[in-house]
Amino acid sequence: MGKLAIISDLHVDINHLSDVHLQQITEYLTQQQVHHLHLAGDIANKKERAMAVIHFFQAQGLSVTFHWGNHEMVDLTEEEIEAFTDPAFLNFRLYPLSDTQLLLGVNGWYDYQYSDITSEKEILRLKRLFWYDRMIQRQGTDPAISQAINQRLQGVLATIPADKQVILSTHFVPQPDFILHHTGKYARWNHLNAFLGSPNFGQVIAEYPQVKHVVFGHTHRRFAPKLIAGTLYHCRPFGYYYEWGMTRRFVQEEQLADAYQPTKIRGLLRQHDAAFAAYKQAHLIEELQQGITLIDY
Repeated sequence: MGKLAIISDLHVDINHLSDVHLQQITEYLTQQQVHHLHLAGDIANKKERAMAVIHFFQAQGLSVTFHWGNHEMVDLTEEEIEAFTDPAFLNFRLYPLSDTQLLLGVNGWYDYQYSDITSEKEILRLKRLFWYDRMIQRQGTDPAISQAINQRLQGVLATIPADKQVILSTHFVPQPDFILHHTGKYARWNHLNAFLGSPNFGQVIAEYPQVKHVVFGHTHRRFAPKLIAGTLYHCRPFGYYYEWGMTRRFVQEEQLADAYQPTKIRGLLRQHDAAFAAYKQAHLIEELQQGITLIDY
């Protein structure tokens, strides 16, 4: 019997997470008797920084694996995205947690189906204007890349014996149940849902009852676990510091703003940097508890 921890969207650079914070996370994982840690993408914006995080946790004695999210991909070649040469990298690789339980990592991708726009030309225009991924250099169109990944996933799952159980970790959204549909001034986010994932990925998973859990992030919104076609889906990304409940409480307790608007709060926090840094260190693990998935195996 063991325990798996999966963290998506750690964003150590954007969240200004130092080795002190990573040590706090290590101590929490140790207290929770975690046997294996998997990082499900968006560890950092740069390959070297992401690998430094992996090596930090490994140096603390943790068993660690990972796959990429879109943020690391800006700093990677196509070959590094799909076949990074590190033994802890799990894209389309299985890691045996026990005799019967397997961890499968898949980066994932998107095919625009979650958008309320059907024009691929318009979607690409929005991507070039607004989306971080405009800086990623990939070979092929997004729908073609996504289709190839889904076909490859089917090929891997087909090789897994029926008496094994799979915990699948990916970065992008595999089920439409986790896509929010906005109204009013936030309705444009319905267009940008194009870049969140692929429902076809979830359709492949539904064909294989060996997959008992699917864990992902990328949404920067947390959801309660949801059972879909016999598989339990978990979406609890750690997310950006200005989205955290902890940050909202800091602003409210210090009476820094009448209304909390996450995308506009960064400048305000910079004016209170020392106080927020102390608050973050004191309450980081409370936030982590909301942004981590723990699975017994």
